[in-house]
Amino acid sequence: MSQPTGVIHDIGYQRYTGPRLGRRPIVGALYVHGLRAAFGLGRSAKAKVFPWLIVGVVAVVAAVLTALRARTGQALVGYAEFTEMLSMLIIFFCAVVAPELVSRDLHNGVLPLYFARPLRRQDYALARLAALVSATFLLLAGPMTVMFVGAAFSVDRLGAVWDELGDYLVGLGYAAVHAVVFGVLALLVASLLRRRAVAAGAIVGSFLLTTPVVGVLMVLPYERATQLAGLASPVTLVGGLGDWAFEPGGEAEIGGYGPLYALTTLGFVVAGVLLLLARYRKVASK
Repeated sequence: MSQPTGVIHDIGYQRYTGPRLGRRPIVGALYVHGLRAAFGLGRSAKAKVFPWLIVGVVAVVAAVLTALRARTGQALVGYAEFTEMLSMLIIFFCAVVAPELVSRDLHNGVLPLYFARPLRRQDYALARLAALVSATFLLLAGPMTVMFVGAAFSVDRLGAVWDELGDYLVGLGYAAVHAVVFGVLALLVASLLRRRAVAAGAIVGSFLLTTPVVGVLMVLPYERATQLAGLASPVTLVGGLGDWAFEPGGEAEIGGYGPLYALTTLGFVVAGVLLLLARYRKVASK
């Protein structure tokens, strides 16, 4: 008579008897998780170092500009210029955060677990994109709000506060454009690579490799080539849009091509989102 060769142990797992949430709460939870992960919240201290270092640098710059304005009574840098001045920091922030949001999941092979729930493939991609865009916007909007509050207390009449509010809202709009354009490109590149370090380098390269093309076009002895040179790079593309839509008097550098910059920016974002969705349809089918 054979003896039993194994023992079944009760390790205390219990059945879940509560309400089962649907697709929308899952997407919301994925978005909140991505937003927290962007700043290293809920993760190790090592994961918090770089994002909060960038947050600290941006905050210090805003505090210095606010203090100088309170002392001199004049704004050395406008809200839109503040975003342009920090464009490289925005790129590095996206280069670190985007791989944390998507490359880690690819590397660990957990996407089938996500899609086993009532979560569509495009839901995952859009939730991650929304988290990256939101985090990038908050990186800029927080310090800009500090600048606005400092400016509001340094003026001596109510009308000046309203003027400052208008400039502040324009600056927030420009920051949102940066967040969307940079976030779309960064997440698209990160979704193609499983290793976070490689993805971060590829993201930075995707922004910087087109810069020499802009430089070559800028030195050509043709005014039209100079005015259209900004279309060749995501950074200068957003800058050209800003010259036309967010900075009074700045459109002289791009001539009458402001609407073309706006349409190109819109096309860039739409194409990037569509490619991102196509990428996750392919990933999920493997």
